Amino acid sequence: MLASVFVEIFSKIKDPRINRTKKHLFLEIIGLALFAVLAGAECYTEIEDFCHHHKDWLKNYFTLPNGIPSHDTFSRVFSAINTTAFQESFFSWLKAIIKMLPESVIAIDGKSIRASKRTRQGLKALHIVNAWSCANGISLGQIKVDDKTNEITAIPDILKKLCIEGAIITIDAMGCQKAIAQQIVSQKGDYILRVKTNQGALHDAMETTFKEAGALHYQAMTYYTAEEEANNDHGRI
Repeated sequence: MLASVFVEIFSKIKDPRINRTKKHLFLEIIGLALFAVLAGAECYTEIEDFCHHHKDWLKNYFTLPNGIPSHDTFSRVFSAINTTAFQESFFSWLKAIIKMLPESVIAIDGKSIRASKRTRQGLKALHIVNAWSCANGISLGQIKVDDKTNEITAIPDILKKLCIEGAIITIDAMGCQKAIAQQIVSQKGDYILRVKTNQGALHDAMETTFKEAGALHYQAMTYYTAEEEANNDHGRI
């Protein structure tokens, strides 16, 4: 059943290759890459290595008429694929298998891709909004934006494409908006949004609430505290 769902969904993507260069089946190239990435591969060379190491197991699911594609083949195919069509198919596939990938926390974050700026060509660094599955260690989807200020409009778009029921959505201060919070709730998710001092009224109201809660010394088992924590990971603070 899952195999038929995969074929049905990804068959909508047009194979960008010309006939004389088709040594490997198009859907098998996509399927092999997805298997490898889900297993932790982070580049085309690692995708090829994964496939070679697990070739006997992969033959249970793929025909591999000409063996394992090279990393150059993976690179050429994915560089030529229509990115919008692939992302739409990927979203649809994730929704179809979501029950197999239990989710607890989805982190939505905007970031600029390192070394993507091309000064001589007048091109700015590529900036994307990414939805990251913390439980499964995979990107659930990405949307390209012109700059950081456009994250506010991109976040609702990426949320619409995700199945977030029962998950906690974390977003930094850029996404701390009433409309975004309401959308998450309407999609049956929960949220943790960061509040900074530039949102003066909300920040002051939260500080007052925590101070009053502490002063009342609630006897209930659950009480509220405010804490600060800083992390330095993956080259970011």
